[in-house]
Order: sequence, then structure tokens, then C-alpha cells
Amino acid sequence: MKKQTIFQGAATALITPLTPDGIDYGKFGALIEWQIASGIDGLVICGTTGESSTLTDAEHREAISFAVKTAAGRVPIIAGTGSNDTGYAIELTQFSSEAGADAVLVVTPYYNKATQNGLVKMYGAIADASKKPVILYNVPSRTGVNIEPSTYLALSEHPMIAAIKEANGNFSKIAETIALVGDKLDVYSGNDDQVVPLLSLGGKGVISVLSNLLPAETSQMCHLFFEGKTEQSAQMQLAYMPLIRALFSEVNPIPVKAAMAAMGYCENRLRLPLTPMEEAHYHVLLEEMKNAGIRL
Repeated sequence: MKKQTIFQGAATALITPLTPDGIDYGKFGALIEWQIASGIDGLVICGTTGESSTLTDAEHREAISFAVKTAAGRVPIIAGTGSNDTGYAIELTQFSSEAGADAVLVVTPYYNKATQNGLVKMYGAIADASKKPVILYNVPSRTGVNIEPSTYLALSEHPMIAAIKEANGNFSKIAETIALVGDKLDVYSGNDDQVVPLLSLGGKGVISVLSNLLPAETSQMCHLFFEGKTEQSAQMQLAYMPLIRALFSEVNPIPVKAAMAAMGYCENRLRLPLTPMEEAHYHVLLEEMKNAGIRL
């Protein structure tokens, strides 16, 4: 069964601008408006890059509602609703569905992990409770658990499970997954350094950190590929590799928050255990931002 594609191109895993008192909704709104005006294809709210793990429950819900209202249907809003507590993930998923999000992004359970059978049951329970399409998020480097291709195949049968954000970095496994699930699940890259390679396997785009800084360019890289201009798309991928490396020289979202602060979109403020970027890495990041044509 072919499911409706949530977006095609680049969706930004958006930062959450913070002040000492909470979310800076003035900056958050301006950031959403700039992303949309730049031609981004979708926005992910309260994902890893949005510091969901240190937002309060009230902040998490308010940020999703605010983004839905601000975007007003101009681009899909994808709400991060994953948790290692399945009951809480269900609550957030139901809330986001009712708040008007277009889809939800659900990470694999971290720390307590799961067997493949546990993943099928957990995702099934969340998808059963969701009124909006579910994107499975696989990032074993952060969670300690990998979704296997056979597990994706089992989950692809659920009518509400529509897509994958794949950040396992293993192209053999990704190719095996795409071969197995066919058109039952769309696949998005979860790694900015692997966008074009994944598109070549039939991927639909990327959920991106890079596009916080370069929304128009990241979207263009995908759409050039879709238009058959694969060499130009690949050239963009290669040109941005030094900047992408700098954006991941420390754990995400430390560098991207520093970059967006340098561009004036937020304060360089994170919540512990995350701390501001180390000076040596920061200087490299600024240099690569300038090399990429970003005005500071």
C-alpha cells in the first residue's frame, strides 16, 4: 500500500531558541518565517536538534502548538514525540495529532533499548494511537539500538507508519531496507553528509541540521537530484562537506546552536548536560560558514 508522502526535499530539524526563562518565541517565530520564506520543504519541531530531551513537557507541547499556528499550513510540521517511555510517547503523539501537526517523528527507545520484537510492539502501539503519519527515527549512535531491515518490513504494514529517518550510516542496510519495503515506506536521510547517496537509492530527501543555516541550498540540493541534475546535486553535497563536518565536530546541537547564534537567530544558550562549543572548534565552524557564503 503506497502511503502519502509527507514531504519531498529537505525538512529542517529546527533548533529551539532559549533564554534563561524558557523558549524565546519571538526568535522562534522569526526563525520559522525565515525557513519558510527560504523555500524549506518541512520543519521538524522538538527533535534532537530542538533539544527535546531537556525541554519540559509544557515547553514541548507549547513549541509544537506554536509552530503549527505560525506555519499555518504553508509547510508540513513534523513533531518530535519519541521517548523511551512508550506511554509518554503515545501522549505526545496524540497531543501533536490534535494540535495540528502533519506528522510525528518517533525515535527508537534510548537507554532501556529494545529487542526487534519490542520495537515492533512499541511502534505499533504509538501508531495505533496516532491520527497522523508516523516517521520512524533510527539513530543507533545515540540510542544504542538499530532497526533492522526485517523490522522495517514488519512495521511497513501498519497504515499509519509512513516513513523512516535513517541515520545508521550503513548503506548496505539502507539498500536492503529500501529493497524490502518498496513503496510502503518513504526513506529520508538523517545524515547531512549522505543526502545525495541516499537519494540515489530512492530516498525522498533529508531531515537536516545543515538546513538550519542553509535552508534554500539544502532543499535545492535535493530538488536538483529529483530534476535529473544529479551532477549538480552531487557537487553541492561535496561543496558543503567541510561545513557539515564542522557542524558535527561536537555533539549535535552544540555546533548548530553556536552557528545560529553567530547568524543572529538565537542566543548561544543550551541546557546541561550540553555546554557551549569549545573555542578551537568554534573558530573552524565560523571559517567554514564564511567559506560556504554565509554572512556573519
